[in-house]
Amino acid sequence: MAVKVLIPTTLQTFTNEQATVECSSNNVNELFDSLEASFPGIKGRLCDEQGKPRRFLNFYVNSEDIRFLQGTETVLKDGDEVSIVPAVAGG
Repeated sequence: MAVKVLIPTTLQTFTNEQATVECSSNNVNELFDSLEASFPGIKGRLCDEQGKPRRFLNFYVNSEDIRFLQGTETVLKDGDEVSIVPAVAGG
């Protein structure tokens, strides 16, 4: 099953400057592992030492924040789009 992943500019050094990549995953947790297999080192930027998404990154599946779905257990289907969005703060 192909899932489209939108990579923010700050992480494109891990994806050979690709803004969009495709992975096969059944849920967001598996997506992290799939990305790591294809692009070594990226999982450490996406997840903390416990494997949880880093606080300064937001993950969306088809424009829905995974925090309001099933978190990293959110099921992914063929054709889904996952966006990785760095948090913006300041004033």
